[in-house]
Amino acid sequence: MTEPKMVQKKPYVMEIEPGTYAWCSCGLSSKQPYCDGAHKTTDFKPLIEKVSEKKTVAWCGCKKTAKAPFCDGVHKRLP
Repeated sequence: MTEPKMVQKKPYVMEIEPGTYAWCSCGLSSKQPYCDGAHKTTDFKPLIEKVSEKKTVAWCGCKKTAKAPFCDGVHKRLP
């Protein structure tokens, strides 16, 4: 697997609490947008994001963002 699996062509917009989050970078997790360990059969690793305050985020759902783990709008240009 050289490219991540595209899960959806839009971000996962949600309000999150302070804490540490593991964003799925491979697209195989059944707990999107978070990692569930499904990457272990690939060379992908989750991206760890530490959040210090409650806020709304847009986790990338297409797995093509240049600003991982957050959406940069690239999904709008994908076929």
